[in-house]
Amino acid sequence: MEFPQPLIEGRLLKRYKRFLADVELKKGEVITAHTANTGAMTGCSEPGSRVWLSISDNPKRKYPHSWEIVEVAPKVLCGINTLLGNHLVNEAIVADRVPELKGYAHIRREVPYGEERSRIDLLLEPSGSAPPCYVEVKNVTLADNGVALFPDAVTVRGTKHLRELTHVVEQGARAVIFYCVQRNDCREFRPAETIDAVYAQTLREAMEKGVEAIAYQADVSVTGIRLTKVMPVCV
Repeated sequence: MEFPQPLIEGRLLKRYKRFLADVELKKGEVITAHTANTGAMTGCSEPGSRVWLSISDNPKRKYPHSWEIVEVAPKVLCGINTLLGNHLVNEAIVADRVPELKGYAHIRREVPYGEERSRIDLLLEPSGSAPPCYVEVKNVTLADNGVALFPDAVTVRGTKHLRELTHVVEQGARAVIFYCVQRNDCREFRPAETIDAVYAQTLREAMEKGVEAIAYQADVSVTGIRLTKVMPVCV
């Protein structure tokens, strides 16, 4: 995925109210940017960090700037826009860059399903009579010592999604939890057990019952973001 316009560099002053961040641009102007990330953003929202913003040409937007990328360590960029996760995974599947999910004829997005009234991020449908594949995408920004971690805050919703995927498998379809790691300094993925032990245990139980867990790492740059390589999932 390439950004349609060059991103604007600045310095993060503070993130607040979950969806807002104040940023000082290079010429000294301070603006408020929308932040499409409801997580804790641990390690990604330190005041003074270099950040990059996109800008919308929609005149109806109250905050035209959107926070896209943060430098979490020298020369290590992290994509914090969780809305891009589904797009990045969809793009990689269509381009045949995810061998684990090849061979499906159609992809539908945000399809209602499940016993708990959920929506699946991506529904992969075959051309024949084989069962469909339900893919739930989780955007990952948290890392510790080379290990990508999810979640970065307690997630009741995320645990619900794992239960839904387990029900899908029990009904004879294929189910995948796909961790989209929007940073390139990690060697493996693990559930963040110290943050949400219930989620970690539910993931292990779901995998034991047939839910597949896949993690892919992204190459993040100020011109675009692209999923590049698979990572081990260690539970």
